[in-house]
Amino acid sequence: MAVTIRDVARQAQVSVSTVSRALSAPGLVKDATRQRVLDVAAGLGYRPNRAARSLITGRTGNLGIVVPDLTNPFFPSVLRGVQTRAGEAGASVFFCDSREDPATEAELVRTMAAQVDGVVLCASLLCEEMIVELTALTPLVLINRVVPGVSSVLMDSASGTDQVVAHLESLGHRHFAYLGGPAAAWSNDRRLQGLAGRAEVLGCFDPNFGGGHEAAGRALETGATAFIAYNDLMALGVLSFLAARGVQVPEQISVPGFDDILYAAMCSPALTTVHMPTEDAGEVAVDLLAALLDGGPVERRDLPTNLVVRASTAAPI
Repeated sequence: MAVTIRDVARQAQVSVSTVSRALSAPGLVKDATRQRVLDVAAGLGYRPNRAARSLITGRTGNLGIVVPDLTNPFFPSVLRGVQTRAGEAGASVFFCDSREDPATEAELVRTMAAQVDGVVLCASLLCEEMIVELTALTPLVLINRVVPGVSSVLMDSASGTDQVVAHLESLGHRHFAYLGGPAAAWSNDRRLQGLAGRAEVLGCFDPNFGGGHEAAGRALETGATAFIAYNDLMALGVLSFLAARGVQVPEQISVPGFDDILYAAMCSPALTTVHMPTEDAGEVAVDLLAALLDGGPVERRDLPTNLVVRASTAAPI
């Protein structure tokens, strides 16, 4: 006769629901209890049957995540965090790219709702009303977006921007230009809050290499000695634009970015940037989804950011 979850619960002297959490959402069970359950399950040769579990609990064992742009190295790191934590819980991950289109994003969530237990929305561009509407279809957790009544994981962009400005001021800079990202992006709004009026805001640009090229041309007209880019991809575009025109970085213009993507340390000069805990954010998002599925409350988690100083910033001449 096959070993059942009830057999494991009986021998481990815990409830069936505790066994389920220990096997599928380890962050929700005390370490000692989880280890006892795992030891008993291994001793009995118990293996969860995903199809049977789905029939009994109404769960699929799948999670979904939607990101706005998979070509941006920021988002694969978030995906890695989601995959890591989901794998620890025995869940599979479906991921989709909305191509920065809110209508596509909403449709992807609707399509996945019947196939997953919950969805992570990363840097969502949807309006609040639509996000709330989608929570009626499937549990949602937001990364870098705040909507009342919806769980979220936030990376502290405002603090990051404040660290950038403090660093530039310590070097002697007094005139900064901020090269903004998408107007609808929560992160852009938070960066502006961190600036607190201490920089000349040049408007909104595409958050990519081309957007950085465009923004750098306008920034040169301001006379600023430091260009603060919305993200590292834009900063790379700025470096390229300035190099093509013989403008030296950091001797003539300092260029800090945001996100600390892989290429930030590989470009020349290496980019001063704000490190965002992207992989941690993905893991925490899965923890929050697991808590929601277990009947827990809506939660918000704030993750710290920190400035990484490299070669693209220096004292102005």
